[in-house]
Amino acid sequence: MMPARVWRTHGPTPHRIERCMASNDPDFEKKAADIIGLYLTPPVHAAVFCVDEKTAIQALDRKGPALAPSSGRAERRGCECFRHGTWSLHAAFNTKAGEVLGKTAARHSSAEFVAFLTDIVINQPRGKEIHVIADHLSAHQSRPVTNFLAAHPKVQLHCTPTYFSWLNQVELWFGKIEHDVIARGVFTSVADLKRRLMRYIRQYNKSPRTMKWKYAGPSRHVSTQSVGTVP
Repeated sequence: MMPARVWRTHGPTPHRIERCMASNDPDFEKKAADIIGLYLTPPVHAAVFCVDEKTAIQALDRKGPALAPSSGRAERRGCECFRHGTWSLHAAFNTKAGEVLGKTAARHSSAEFVAFLTDIVINQPRGKEIHVIADHLSAHQSRPVTNFLAAHPKVQLHCTPTYFSWLNQVELWFGKIEHDVIARGVFTSVADLKRRLMRYIRQYNKSPRTMKWKYAGPSRHVSTQSVGTVP
């Protein structure tokens, strides 16, 4: 057909769609510069953590066994599965060491977020300055969180601009655990899901990897890449 020949010759791809999201945050530049500054020139004697929750992780158990891949054929799995429930994972990515502090929870309310912030403080030397990067989730802006920050003046919360949670480095790590554990996982129960998530974090922390950020200028995008293991 003529359209197909034209497409092959000139390379247009009208069937493809690219999506984007523009931030309506009036303080976009200020917030973005603040977070990028923590990545590029972090405070010398402070710890920087990227924090977020991966919610509603499903504990899926397949009804039938998977068929192993063979020459010219991908692995095959049945569509039917048992749903054992969902669970959430709180994670704090240490931007300097690449290590991850993780905690599972049934919910992701402000109470769980404050409890996780408490765990971060406990795992750091007493009195150390801590910077926490998080998004604008309502659980991160609640009164219990405000009270926690007032009681812990060494902890500073930095919010990403609206619709720009990708500035949070923990999102890159969430992509890794999604690929390595969740997407292809078969879980016999919620307890099995929790156990394998935490086992992955312990194994990951044996050879953690940091994210290297590059910023070429206001007209260029920030690029990220995972770099070598931390001794």
